[in-house]
Amino acid sequence: MTIGRYLLVGIRVALTVEVRVSRRLPRTRAPLALALGAALAVPLALTPPAAAADAYTVTPLKFTVRAGGRACTVDADLYRPAGVDRDHPAPAVLGTNGFGGSKTDGSTDAIGKAFARRGYVSLVYSGLGFGRSGCLISLDDPDIDGAAASYLVDFLGGTRAADDGTTSDFVTRDAPGDPRVGMIGGSYGGAVQLATAAVDHRLDALVPMITWNDLAYALSPNNAVGSGNVPGAFKWQWTNGFYLIGEGQPLLQPALDPSRINSLSCLHFVTEACRTVHTLNSGSYPADRTAELLAFARRVSPVSYLDRVDTPALLVQGQADTLFNINEATATYRALKAGGTPVKMIWQSWGHSGGLTGPAAAGELDLTKGNLETSYVGRRVLAWFDRHLRKRPHIDTGPAFAYHRDWITDPDRAYATAEHLPALSRTLYLSGDGKLVDNRRKVARGSRGYTNGLIPTSHSESSLAGLIGLPDPPPSDTEGTYLDWTTPPLERPLDVVGAPRATLKVVSPKAERTQNSSDAADKLVLFAKLYDVAPDGTRTLVRRLVAPVRVPDVTRSFTVTLPGIVHRYETGHRLRFVIAASDDAYFGNRGIKPVTVVSGPGDTGVLRLPVVGS
Repeated sequence: MTIGRYLLVGIRVALTVEVRVSRRLPRTRAPLALALGAALAVPLALTPPAAAADAYTVTPLKFTVRAGGRACTVDADLYRPAGVDRDHPAPAVLGTNGFGGSKTDGSTDAIGKAFARRGYVSLVYSGLGFGRSGCLISLDDPDIDGAAASYLVDFLGGTRAADDGTTSDFVTRDAPGDPRVGMIGGSYGGAVQLATAAVDHRLDALVPMITWNDLAYALSPNNAVGSGNVPGAFKWQWTNGFYLIGEGQPLLQPALDPSRINSLSCLHFVTEACRTVHTLNSGSYPADRTAELLAFARRVSPVSYLDRVDTPALLVQGQADTLFNINEATATYRALKAGGTPVKMIWQSWGHSGGLTGPAAAGELDLTKGNLETSYVGRRVLAWFDRHLRKRPHIDTGPAFAYHRDWITDPDRAYATAEHLPALSRTLYLSGDGKLVDNRRKVARGSRGYTNGLIPTSHSESSLAGLIGLPDPPPSDTEGTYLDWTTPPLERPLDVVGAPRATLKVVSPKAERTQNSSDAADKLVLFAKLYDVAPDGTRTLVRRLVAPVRVPDVTRSFTVTLPGIVHRYETGHRLRFVIAASDDAYFGNRGIKPVTVVSGPGDTGVLRLPVVGS
């Protein structure tokens, strides 16, 4: 697809997002809308509401903040429960929108209502550059977006007034100017929590949902272990959809605050963000531009500042998410844990790419429905806030790790728990005859090859199809442009929970000749993925997830970390591992680069799986 065509797709997204957000999308599209600031659906619950439904007042507030060298307004709503005053203070919950949303969208507004009904003072606001808040879109930069949120913490702590003089003397405080406050939100409203905690240590609890660890990985993932500063394959559909949403703000929000205007070449983002997108779209990654891209993307990402976060965090990530996959939350979890920060993690079913429907969805959190007490994730969130905001040490906040199992329809049994992430416990070998075998001695000697075309020949997903109302064809691969290895029919169910790893060695003389170019785009690109093959031959690409790889050096073996999954391969099904030459949701190889894979008992590829229950 040409650049012009995908820009038109992005423009169509920008024009349609606000209309679709306002319609309470069906659950299959709600996570897509969340990515752009719509329905934040999630499972929560524990303490009964402190007051009757709607027993709270809502006060619109404006705050003038200074962020990124600009003074601008933050538009907020203060939800104050009945009976909360100076003599009867309550802890506070702070929340903001996903990308493209505002304080009034269904998910952000739901945060204010849900927690006010449960006795918390709630302050929800439109993030910088969205709704009626000013300043440029700066991708949750701690020094900009984090600093702006810190102004609101000042208000809750009683050291700063709103622009109209409104003050807060009814929030529980641990010390003068130090309010008892937690944050919750999803996607763009998830990363800002970590950004705020990095610059303001007064926060007491975080619940970041379906968000990122490293924007460099999220936008141009390279799943090769130790890839360092080698960029991956540009995720052009997701990235350009968001970019056009941001640049198209005048279409969504007339009469913009002047502080939201940058320049003609970069309307509403900070300049570095526009340069990053322009470099990715160019398809050319010379060393200087690559270094600039990676430096900015990582500087504004949790990966670069988690060592400054000490606020207890409950991470909630979605299994159905090709934008920010499970690996993102896993990286954040491990970094916080290594630094001694209290942290727990839940892998729920839904994410930016969809979710469950029917009976299996009954137990999943949907804040727009207020089902905090009746969903597993909801109960965990309320317990987290009860423990850290209400200071109730006897409250059990649950195990270190929990994950939803979509093959169990009983919502009371759908989540499994553990104190540790599953280890890589099952090893399979890539045989020269296309089989995936459980013993190296079973590997047949042989070689097979594929080549890429000038246009993508494999399809995993149309990232924005659900949002703009288009059907998404099933995943497919064109013969001759991929290789696969398949197990025999399984004799018992196989539960894979976590991120599989594959160690590969490929032969590609053409790639070998070009890989030392000063432009990283000349390196070989391939896509690894796992299918579930039913007895009737029907293939399912698990959660439509793929692992793009820009191979660091084709003369050496390399290891690929696939996106994390929670999937049961039923008895009689077969597991199929595929490497493909392309994927139409990503930018791939520059030029034709044939690939051969040689296998033998003493030297072959290996696939390792995190298997539970066996």
